[in-house]
Amino acid sequence: MVQHPALRPEAIAAFATRLGAAPTSIGTAAGGAGQLGAPGGDPSAAGVAEWASVDIAATEVAALANALAVDAALVPAGCRLADYRLLAFDMDSTLITIECIDEIADYAGRKAEVAAITEAAMRGEITNFADSLRRRVALLAGLDESVLSRVFEERLRLSPGAPELLAGARQAGLTTLLVSGGFTYFTGRLQAQLGLDHARANTLEIADGRLTGRVLGPIVDADGKARALQEACSAIGCRPADAVALGDGANDLKMMALAGVSVAYHAKPIVRAQTTFAITWCGLDAVLNLLP
Repeated sequence: MVQHPALRPEAIAAFATRLGAAPTSIGTAAGGAGQLGAPGGDPSAAGVAEWASVDIAATEVAALANALAVDAALVPAGCRLADYRLLAFDMDSTLITIECIDEIADYAGRKAEVAAITEAAMRGEITNFADSLRRRVALLAGLDESVLSRVFEERLRLSPGAPELLAGARQAGLTTLLVSGGFTYFTGRLQAQLGLDHARANTLEIADGRLTGRVLGPIVDADGKARALQEACSAIGCRPADAVALGDGANDLKMMALAGVSVAYHAKPIVRAQTTFAITWCGLDAVLNLLP
């Protein structure tokens, strides 16, 4: 399956040439969730092209996708979202478009400094996530707690396709989990706003209306995310292999390794290299084409 919000005929043609066959289906962009048209549809309006049976290695698919700037994947026949029980999301830069801690730091005039640490941690260049989080949170000390609401109201936006993916997951009967190395202030509000079943994140310490620069309790790091997925699965009586997990950074990898299907969403290279699917150009609703 090849996807892009504005899939070019040249990309379809390149895959068709390599596979020795025209696509069996051409249809709407991600968001149509499997609403593929009949063969021979207008490729200029296409967002998804699908071949029923192919003989090609996953590495070559990835190389072609990279060269053509599209999302492409080998999808097992008959694989459906309803085959799974849990949909687990990372929050920052996955379910939402921002890194909350970077935006909080902007109010302290420390965004560049904090964002550099965030980027290094997400790329896997800093292996001790808990230490990196404490270093970043320390730079927020003294900020008025009102900056949290300003970030939520003024800067936090859902990633494209998030409402459609959540609606599709509910229709398929999946339980939802939001798990983050970020903060409960944001996960709690998103959980209430979106009707998510479970959420797990870190708690910022606030005293006298100001951030102290400390985090309360154990840090939700890579191991914490993996535990959150396991506990959510246990709560609904399924195995981690019955979960679909989405993330973008290195601290998502342990959680994603447990899941039956892992999706790297606009992710760092270290994550794209280790997951079932990678979505780089489309929105989150592209998952609904991969797992209709």
